[in-house]
Amino acid sequence: MKMLTKEIRKNLPKLYSQDGLGDKAVIHVKFFTPWSNWTWYVTEGEPILDDDGNEIDFRFFGYVCGLENELGYFHLSQLEEVNGPFGLKIERDLYYTKETIGDVKKRGY
Repeated sequence: MKMLTKEIRKNLPKLYSQDGLGDKAVIHVKFFTPWSNWTWYVTEGEPILDDDGNEIDFRFFGYVCGLENELGYFHLSQLEEVNGPFGLKIERDLYYTKETIGDVKKRGY
């Protein structure tokens, strides 16, 4: 499964575009570990470019639920390199529909 599709890239707000919205920031993508309770809710993102303008990674910002629940940055490469038991990988929730960070917090993620 492709973690970051062309459609997601096209529709994902740029970094800092929802700055100051707090719990009203809209989540566009959900990544999760099928073997544990870690979940990454993406609100924004954009490519990381090298000095020549070539994309070398993709930086996300969002609400991360794991050991603690917090807002933060994470990279596509970090998500892709995780290997769980039996070779499981982090997955993108194909059926996820947009909601706010506040919605996630209310239901206890």
